[in-house]
Amino acid sequence: QVQLKESGGGLVQAGGSLRLSCAASGRTGSRYAAAWFRQAPTKEREFVAAITWTAGSTLYTDSVKGRFTISRDNAKTTVYLQMNSLKPEDTAVYYCAAGVWGTKTTNYNYWGQGTQVTVSS
Repeated sequence: QVQLKESGGGLVQAGGSLRLSCAASGRTGSRYAAAWFRQAPTKEREFVAAITWTAGSTLYTDSVKGRFTISRDNAKTTVYLQMNSLKPEDTAVYYCAAGVWGTKTTNYNYWGQGTQVTVSS
């Protein structure tokens, strides 16, 4: 089992930045890919970014390319999402996930509780 806990969300003005963190505990020695998803009110949960266990590969949804950066620390216990040039449409609950890799929610077995990001115009 892997437990995930997000932090770093909050309220920011459009054009601002936030950095989300996801701390993993439990079986962190397992080679999981990590990802960030988000869910806005009345919408389905959507893929944002993913990173492989070795951090050798990353993947982003088109709407965040060039603005968001996913990374993980050398100990492989924390994953980050640096979000720059934030837009009101980025407002959502952001979830950290661990799993095999991919852009679908079904690719990931473990999920955090989520952290709210609100971008004001």
